Amino acid sequence: MLSSILTFPFHVLASIIRFIFHTLRIPIPHVPFSSLNFYRPLIPRPSSRSDPYAVSDRWIRSLEEETGAHCLSRASLVPHAGPSTPQSQNSNLRSRVSTGSPRLLPDFTLGSYDEILRLCQSDIRIGCVILVSSEHDDVPDFKRNTLTDPTLVDLLHKHEFIVWGGDVREREAWSAAQKLQATTFPFVAFIALQPPRASSFIGPTSRTSSSPSLTILSRHQGPAAPTSAPTSARSLVDHIVHQLLPRVMPFLRSLRLAATERAHERALREEQDAAFRESARRDREKEALRAEEARRTAELEKVEMEHRRAVDEARARIAYARGRWQQESRQLLIPLDQSPDADSIRMTIRLPDGQRLVRLIARNSTVTSLYCLVDAHFTPTNSIDTEINPSVAESNLRELIHSSGQPAETWWGFSLFTAYPRQAIPWRPAVRLVDIEGLRNSGQIVVEMVSKKVEGEKDDQDDDGYDTERSV
Repeated sequence: MLSSILTFPFHVLASIIRFIFHTLRIPIPHVPFSSLNFYRPLIPRPSSRSDPYAVSDRWIRSLEEETGAHCLSRASLVPHAGPSTPQSQNSNLRSRVSTGSPRLLPDFTLGSYDEILRLCQSDIRIGCVILVSSEHDDVPDFKRNTLTDPTLVDLLHKHEFIVWGGDVREREAWSAAQKLQATTFPFVAFIALQPPRASSFIGPTSRTSSSPSLTILSRHQGPAAPTSAPTSARSLVDHIVHQLLPRVMPFLRSLRLAATERAHERALREEQDAAFRESARRDREKEALRAEEARRTAELEKVEMEHRRAVDEARARIAYARGRWQQESRQLLIPLDQSPDADSIRMTIRLPDGQRLVRLIARNSTVTSLYCLVDAHFTPTNSIDTEINPSVAESNLRELIHSSGQPAETWWGFSLFTAYPRQAIPWRPAVRLVDIEGLRNSGQIVVEMVSKKVEGEKDDQDDDGYDTERSV
């Protein structure tokens, strides 16, 4: 607590000086005191210290403050017309450097060291790992001169290097230094996929197999001055141009080409699978439609069969009832022939086949007796002796026709008309012939057949929409 109180004024002064230098874009000189940070907040924040993204972002911002430069992703490029392409971005970068624009830093990638390795592997790109330590005297010169060198920044950007860095005082950078076997700082290592061999261990993603593996291509550590020093900008540029790129890029291009072909094949397979699924879906829909159509057809056939069976049963029931009536009761209603001198009416009946029936019937005969006379000619039967009264027989006939559900002319199977003037003689119970105009003394009757159909029965033949009257 006492040390924090004593160092507080110095910490405030150092923050003010850093703010002024950053505002004026002046690189901050390396002063041992500036790297000291005795002041610590009373409440620690372990989450920001352990988050790789926060640690990387904090280190990059500190690097920008010390060098007065900006990373490419944070700097605003010179406005230009036309689409943005890597070639246009490189030309803009060179133009900015040649016109004396503010200095630039490589475009550092945020994240952990293991994530950078996975990114190098998945994107098939070269990784550049930069490790520094504030306790080494060569680090400030490396930051100000090597990391801001226009040729090096342009080269890393042009070939899409994945650049990652950190201070070994942080846990993630210290772990990377142990895996890369860094012994002094500043330290630069280049990593990329290479054909399988007995390679050095660089992290948990390394493995010995037939597939390409991440390999440490080169290590550079030590001072950045003079120009021939291992971590100077000139030494790194010469190494990248004359050794690293000729050695690595052909293999990476072949990997990218193979990855592109695999992606194309995968897209074709997905397209074929999608087409197969669509075809299968259409086939299922067609099959479902056929099944639904078959089900509906079966239901219609079932309904039709039930309808026909009901019609046949109704027809058989009506025919059976009519046959019993013809045997048991019809004979009681047929008028008997009368003598010429009796009180009778002369009836001439023209049948559909051209025959004529001439009968003398009693004047008190009814329309029912006339219909029974014609019906007995069409359907002769052997009568059964019964003791039914004629009036009861006619009442039973009325109930029989009503229960059949058919019109009277349909039940009888024929209709009667007077010859002249032509007038229908509908069947009505208990109606006497003498009460019909034209039949009081004599009459000529015309018989016309009627098609017998049970109610609800469909015509088997096509109907042209016209009702045809057939005269016989």
